[in-house]
Amino acid sequence: MNLIWFRNDLRVADNLALQQACNGGKVLAIYCFDPRQFSDLRFGFKKTSQYRAQFLIETVTELKQSLGQLNISLLIYHDKPENIIPKLISQYNINKVYLQKEWTSEEKTVADSVISASSKDVTFKSSYNQFLIHPEDIPYNDFKQIPEVFTNFRKACEEHLKIRPLIPIPEPLPKDNLVKNDTNVVELTDFGLDNFQLDYRSAFPWKGGELQALARVDEYLWKTKKISVYKKTRNGLIGKDYSSKFSAWLANGSISPRIIYWHIKQFEKEIVKNESTYWLFFELLWRDFFKYVSLKHKNKIFQLKGISNESYQWENSKETLKMWIEGRTTSSFINANLKELALTGWMSNRGRQNVASFWSKELKQDWRIGASYFESMLIDYDVHSNWCNWMYTSGVGNDPRNRKFNPSRQATVYDPQGKFQNLWLQPTLF
Repeated sequence: MNLIWFRNDLRVADNLALQQACNGGKVLAIYCFDPRQFSDLRFGFKKTSQYRAQFLIETVTELKQSLGQLNISLLIYHDKPENIIPKLISQYNINKVYLQKEWTSEEKTVADSVISASSKDVTFKSSYNQFLIHPEDIPYNDFKQIPEVFTNFRKACEEHLKIRPLIPIPEPLPKDNLVKNDTNVVELTDFGLDNFQLDYRSAFPWKGGELQALARVDEYLWKTKKISVYKKTRNGLIGKDYSSKFSAWLANGSISPRIIYWHIKQFEKEIVKNESTYWLFFELLWRDFFKYVSLKHKNKIFQLKGISNESYQWENSKETLKMWIEGRTTSSFINANLKELALTGWMSNRGRQNVASFWSKELKQDWRIGASYFESMLIDYDVHSNWCNWMYTSGVGNDPRNRKFNPSRQATVYDPQGKFQNLWLQPTLF
């Protein structure tokens, strides 16, 4: 029997590990809600807030249903994978374990622990499956050759662009592939998190899951055709349609970037091809770039000096952190963005850039604390995008110009009538 270990690839479409697992023999699937993902971070934040946890629960629930239609049982545990997978290998006589390849330290440590605790007769087959451009198809022979500047990476990739075709959903297996399954999806309270009601002002009102992701693609591209004005609206602050909002589903692998890319190409062929449709592809390339940056620099993306090895006099004030988190800084624009994040788990791209710049360059606080807070709170937290973006904005990453945002000017440009600030700075909220 083959085992597919789902991690950040929570989908059945365009899933290489699933396709490989279904190539022969019986198949069993597993997902572990790892308690370490809900523990406290080094700077005191809960590693996963209630917002992303709920999104993840919804995603796994939908994955279980989709796999059920393929006659594959998804066993769900609230335990460390190294405590569960070796037992399943023995119980079900597993020969091969298929999984998506991860390389950041925490994910790699977990995989290594599972392998070490498992029978030596079992083969673990991991594969890259979270990129737009597969590592074998980039115009570089080695990850060390990845440029430090995105523009150079983009131009080289566009000149030699190769996007692989989608991997089809496997055909349903025979019904006798199903096993007895008494496991159930967990609830927020199992993680020590509180249930919550969606804030009516949230710019991210969706649920987790592959079908939800595909529905959003259908809505944003084909029903509303909002992609055709994406470049004009992407710096918006209010509402669900100023940007695609695909990032949360991409982050946990409910959808692959290739699925989005091929939808874009079809839209360009059938409806319109313009600067906005290109710009969504451009953003997918940015996402790839930061994954390659983390492949190149490994744990340096989590270190104080970042990948540029720059030394600054960082401060670490608990009072400043509390003020920043609660949205009590000197900038109402910064405050509004922080309150949106605290109440919804979401913040616009424009807001993130300003908030991160304010924390690191105005308040001069340790950038890793801000990155850690975002890791805790964001529904769409992605280890590579989050930490590389924070490095970029804080002057220790890939920004050759080391830009600093002026929140007053930014508010004038992007919230000229103060609608966003008024929306989130109502005095009754806190």
